[in-house]
Amino acid sequence: MALQEQLDRFKKQQQRCQTTLSTIAAKSSSTTRAPPPPRSNVPQNAPPIVKVPAPAVKFSNDTDRLQHINTIRKGPVGAQIKRVIDLLFETRQAFLPEQINESCYVDVKGNKAVFDSLRNNPKVNYDGKRFSYKSKHALGDKSQLLVLIRRFTEGIAVIDLKDSYPNVMDDLQALKAAGQIWLLSNFDSQEDIAYPNDPRVPIKVDDDLKQLFRSIELPRDMLDIEKDLQKNGMKPATNTTKRRAAAQIQGITNKPKQKKKNKEISKRTKLTNAHLPELFQNRD
Repeated sequence: MALQEQLDRFKKQQQRCQTTLSTIAAKSSSTTRAPPPPRSNVPQNAPPIVKVPAPAVKFSNDTDRLQHINTIRKGPVGAQIKRVIDLLFETRQAFLPEQINESCYVDVKGNKAVFDSLRNNPKVNYDGKRFSYKSKHALGDKSQLLVLIRRFTEGIAVIDLKDSYPNVMDDLQALKAAGQIWLLSNFDSQEDIAYPNDPRVPIKVDDDLKQLFRSIELPRDMLDIEKDLQKNGMKPATNTTKRRAAAQIQGITNKPKQKKKNKEISKRTKLTNAHLPELFQNRD
C-alpha cells in the first residue's frame, strides 16, 4: 500500500477517535453528578470550587514523521542518493537496504532508480547485499596513511585523502608536526600536496648557501628565464614566444603604459585651498 494511502487512513482514524471521545465526554458530563460535600467540613463563606477542565486528547506525532518520510521519498533521486552517501560516510558501516530505510528513510529496495544509481556510484561499494562507503584510498589509521604518502615520492593531493577515514586531516597535521611529511601548496591549483620526508636522507643547509640562493636575481623577461632553463637541460613549463605570437594574431599587443604628465598650477587653475599659499608658490 502506498505511503500516501496509509497517511490518509491514519488521519481518518484520528478523526473518528476524536469524535468518539467527544461523544463519551458529553454523555459522562450529563449523566454523572458529583456528590455534595459534607456540610460539617465546608464553611458557609467558602469560595465556590472551580472545576479544572480535562486536558485535550493529544495524539502522537506519527503524522509529522509520515509526512517527512513522504517528502523524502518523493524528492529527486540525487537528493536521496546524497542522504545515503552521507549516512555511509559518517558511519563507515555496511548497511542493508532495510537498514538504510530505517536510518534515513530512503527506500532503496522499493525505488529502482535510487538502487541503480547507488549501486553504480563511484563513492559506494555494493557487495550484493550491503552498501558501504568507498574512498579513493582504503586507509584506516595514521600508519597506513604514512605508508601511502611514502609511496608517492612526487607528492599526493590532500583532496584525494580527505575521505579516507574520519580524522585523516588531524593525522596529516600530526605527521607534519612530527617531521615525517611535508604539506605544500600547489602554485597552480592552490591545493595542498603531501610529500614524504624520508628520514634516511637528513639534509641540513648552511645559512651561507641559503643567503646565496636568495640573493640570485632572476631575469625580468620570461624569455630569458626559459633560455637559462634550456641551457641547463631543463624544459620550461611555459612557452612565452608561442603565447606572444598568438596574442599578436588575435590583435592583442602589449602597449607601453603612458606616463602621466604632472600638471602644474597656472593662473587659470581654480584655487580651492587659498588658505594654504605655500602650495602655490610655483604659479606662473
